[in-house]
Amino acid sequence: MNLLLGLLIIAVGAFCQSSSYVPINKIKSWSWESYWLVQGVFAWLLFPLLGALLAVPAGESLLGMFTANGKASLLTILFGALWGVGGLTFGLSMRYLGVALGQSIALGTCAGLGAILGPVFTGHAHDLTSSVIIGVVVTLIGIAIIGVAGAMKSAALPEEEKKKAVKDFNFGKGIFVALLAGFMSACFNIGLSFGEPLSWEQTPDIFKSLPATLLVTVGGFITNACYCLFQNSKNKSWGDYKNASLWGHNILFCALAGLLWYSQFFGLSLGKGFLTEYPALITFSWCILMALNVIFSNVWGIILKEWKGVSRKTIAVLVAGIVVLIISTFLPQII
Repeated sequence: MNLLLGLLIIAVGAFCQSSSYVPINKIKSWSWESYWLVQGVFAWLLFPLLGALLAVPAGESLLGMFTANGKASLLTILFGALWGVGGLTFGLSMRYLGVALGQSIALGTCAGLGAILGPVFTGHAHDLTSSVIIGVVVTLIGIAIIGVAGAMKSAALPEEEKKKAVKDFNFGKGIFVALLAGFMSACFNIGLSFGEPLSWEQTPDIFKSLPATLLVTVGGFITNACYCLFQNSKNKSWGDYKNASLWGHNILFCALAGLLWYSQFFGLSLGKGFLTEYPALITFSWCILMALNVIFSNVWGIILKEWKGVSRKTIAVLVAGIVVLIISTFLPQII
């Protein structure tokens, strides 16, 4: 029962994350750098802080725990800052490839590297059992199949149809950006691995990774904020913040996007708390989250008509990739 509940909670978080770009489309008259920064305040600062506070026992404080574990805290923030680069390019991957294909390639790279490099960097390579490695490989196969479907779509659709589905569609540039985004985004799980000491014994298992999550997202916010403020200056878009008539509407959708985005890591922490009896799945949990993100992002891609007009063969390949990813989410437990 705990196994199914843990996986279900992670799946709900993944669905929320894959839905987080929907409210962003409702934001009015703000440049990319302006709404990205504002939603980041919610996604990477406010909601992670509220989540981390759930892990604090009576009489303790986050600041005291972070300072008492200075090295782990600094490394967690550092890899969070590196992950922030992935967050920036992640948005560009969807700009050039669309929600479905952009998230699939970026998250696929992130899933494989994050699941493997986290234990390796922190000296826990022994956690990478054969069942975990097989699970990672199957996940990558599923994402590769979806990538093939995307390539088939790119080859078959006329340019005007591509532009209707994804305005700035550019397959070559999009693939490069998506791979870079995935590589840098894997630093999130590496940061979480370094942040494992950042908890208290009396903290419930479901909340244990939330303080580390906060430090990773703080590092990511620093990177994103610097870039967005630079773009505000470069593009002279400071006026976005001065239009008082838009603040109520845009803040609402930025907050909703931030909440949905953060839900994936809140759900990951809660889900792992129910998987403590399954060490292979704990190690594999990052890959599970990314695989589910890919599944739900492609569901949204279908809903948003990004696959409209492609052949039945392409759809069949896409569905096959999704099925493989679904199997991969519980594969380490049954091997």
